Amino acid sequence: MFPLKDDVPTNSTPFVTVGLIAINVLVFLYQVSLQGLASAEGSRAAEAFVLEFGLVPCRLTGHCVSPEGFPPPVVSMFTSMFLHGGLFHVAGNMLYLWIFGNNVEDTLGHARFVLFYLASGVGAALGQTGFGPESTVPMIGASGAVSGVLGAYLLLFPRANVLTLIVLGFFIRLVRIPAVIVLGLWFAVQFLNGLMRWSASASGGTGGGVAWFAHIGGFLVGMALLYVLHPRRPAPGGARRSW
Repeated sequence: MFPLKDDVPTNSTPFVTVGLIAINVLVFLYQVSLQGLASAEGSRAAEAFVLEFGLVPCRLTGHCVSPEGFPPPVVSMFTSMFLHGGLFHVAGNMLYLWIFGNNVEDTLGHARFVLFYLASGVGAALGQTGFGPESTVPMIGASGAVSGVLGAYLLLFPRANVLTLIVLGFFIRLVRIPAVIVLGLWFAVQFLNGLMRWSASASGGTGGGVAWFAHIGGFLVGMALLYVLHPRRPAPGGARRSW
């Protein structure tokens, strides 16, 4: 199931959303350029870049020490939001940000949306760190911050319709699905995978892969921040949005 667009109009140009997408894409292109060096050297340069600017939970909790010259762990909570592990990683995050971010930005206003986005990303980082405080695996990606956007969107526009591409084998169809179903299913997937990851970790499994708890944490933080930031803008047509 791949969401493509929603049917909620906006009253303003989403400068912040477009800017965030541009920054993420530019940083990803820089990561690709590092990998474009001589194979072994490029691989080491790309890994070093992620190790320096990604969020390593054990550095944040003090269970390990940051190498000399690296940004402080608190700073890495912000820099890690703009790094990605591959084309599908960045493309998926930016697609969701484009579809749902413009409406949340329109509701909050540009300045508050910047604060909202960064705070959601920090909340996501803390959520993942809380479930793996001794982890040495760098956490990267905009997924946590984007998850906050999804949480806010769900509260603001649960009755919106999302044009969605459904692919089941040879069955391919475009359908309009209520946002509450699209985002509700998305959260259910994150929650179930998070439980499985927690169970695997408790049984001695590895700590790599998708940061499911960052997604869950970002989603819940986004919902909470929506209430804290008190959006006041009227909905299209003069009626106020209720949530």
